[in-house]
Amino acid sequence: MDKRISVVMAACNGEKYIADQVNSILSQLSDCDELIVSVDPSSDQTEQIIMSFNDPRISVISGPGQGIMKNFEHALNKAQGEYIFLSDQDDVWLPDKVEKMLEVLDEDQTVLVLHDCAVTDEKLNIIEPSYFHWHRSNTGFTRNLMRNSFMGCCMGFHHDLLELALPFPKDIPMHDQWLGLIATRKGKVKLLCKPLLLYRRHSQNGSSLQHSPVLFMIKNRYNLIKSIVKRI
Repeated sequence: MDKRISVVMAACNGEKYIADQVNSILSQLSDCDELIVSVDPSSDQTEQIIMSFNDPRISVISGPGQGIMKNFEHALNKAQGEYIFLSDQDDVWLPDKVEKMLEVLDEDQTVLVLHDCAVTDEKLNIIEPSYFHWHRSNTGFTRNLMRNSFMGCCMGFHHDLLELALPFPKDIPMHDQWLGLIATRKGKVKLLCKPLLLYRRHSQNGSSLQHSPVLFMIKNRYNLIKSIVKRI
């Protein structure tokens, strides 16, 4: 691998919070790491804000304009790091995130690590100090097929996982659950019960903390199982 760590961010109309996120990421990366930001067509200053950092570790690429999952896939295809970290555009990484994640990722046969986070409002006031406790997060294929714990912003994994996970199937509900379930079939998935991120919730979040309708959830689970059987 050309890089040690690739942080992969999908961005779109993120000017309000993205500078905070980029700052919190860059402060933890070494000179041999990279931050890849795939920017879908935006009507604000998202791309200009990222470019203003003028940091050689940042690569800004034009997103495909086909939604968040395709935007992440586009960025992941460019990643050169041995370790991959996913990033949303509006959170804040806590100062020891990379250090603590690498400690677990380096353990034998660990494929993916999922860490805890604190859920906050848009001003970073803490609403829930532990997402794991609030959501009852856990590992295991069946557990996460039925009640997903895999949030991309809290995940780090080995680059090898992408050999199985990409391209993302067209009919899955979301990329992070797909990556987590594939990881459980490939090797060890570990929980790191330490909040390493401020998970900012606001009116323009690309994901929701609410459950989908039952029939929609059943369809999603069927599509996930069907896609995993084809892939592995």
